[in-house]
Amino acid sequence: MKAVIDLTKDLIRFESTHSKPQEIKRCFEFIKNQLKNNGIEYKWIHHHRYPSLLVLPANGFAPVLLMTHIDVVDAPSHLFNPYEKAGKLYGRGSYDDKYAVALSLILLKNHLHNLRTQGKDQSDLPFGILITSDEEIGGFDGAKKLLQEIPTAFCIALDGGCIEKMVVKEKGLVKLRLVSKVETVGKSPLWPGANAVEKLIDDFIKIRNYCVRSVPEHPHRAVNICRMRSGKPRNRVPDYAEAWIDIRYTENDNMERLVEILKNELHSEVSIESIEPRFDEGPSSHLRLLLEIAANTSIGFEDDSNDARFFSTYGIRGVVWGADGDRSQHTLDEHVNIESINTLYNMLSEFLEKGQHLTKT
Repeated sequence: MKAVIDLTKDLIRFESTHSKPQEIKRCFEFIKNQLKNNGIEYKWIHHHRYPSLLVLPANGFAPVLLMTHIDVVDAPSHLFNPYEKAGKLYGRGSYDDKYAVALSLILLKNHLHNLRTQGKDQSDLPFGILITSDEEIGGFDGAKKLLQEIPTAFCIALDGGCIEKMVVKEKGLVKLRLVSKVETVGKSPLWPGANAVEKLIDDFIKIRNYCVRSVPEHPHRAVNICRMRSGKPRNRVPDYAEAWIDIRYTENDNMERLVEILKNELHSEVSIESIEPRFDEGPSSHLRLLLEIAANTSIGFEDDSNDARFFSTYGIRGVVWGADGDRSQHTLDEHVNIESINTLYNMLSEFLEKGQHLTKT
């Protein structure tokens, strides 16, 4: 486990945020050197500005694919100095998702070493790994682009859940843009006439009436206003305002129909910026084996969305799973529980050995 923790610390020290693309590049160069030093062949893939790294068995088919990402959300510089305390590893990306990158790389190194002692090589690997760099901004140039091109029977997104909870269902995500326009008198006082911001707020309240505030495991859709701006300076009545809204939806929702209803009922102009699919894993032989090995783990659902949503797009079986981090991702207290990494490593190692001969059923 020291190797995994030490490597995680090395990865945390790279400030691999999207505001610092050179740090993402430097982090990947570090990972590539790790692979080269261990004689591991990899593919270095760019789509638009976002690189990804892929390691597969020599025949190109991954019986199991482990998917992780190195990009992290912005944070104060001191959070990129990792430290251990009371059995936890702290730092930006410690839980989301650099421990998982390190774990995947050490699994890869150790499995390949064992194969080589048996006279085998990379073509005999029972799994592959995919490391992307755009999960925090949607995954459209990483997982969405690459998963359609990687033949695999089962994919594990090491980016959520916990040891006791394997995620098999996540809500979909609709991103809306609302634009409110009104006519105002140039220098009128605040109280008379129409106000574009007020109209926009009224419309958001109407949208929220269709949705309910959601908590983990909640079965209903949820809504969140992400950003809002107006077209007038202070002390002037705004005649223009716009907002960006996220709606997380369930299998019971028809979002296209809901948007059409909103277009007819709201003052604001409504446009769909994107509709991202739900993640919903059905029964499979891989899932059954994984639950047999992880005997104290149960399946569950989450509100959160990650790159696993693209599994459904391409008909890939898979789950979201990971170590324990007390839901601290993106916080100033981000950390991962070290013992849970050890537990996860052992269970994954056993699964990768036993799962390579399973079919997609």
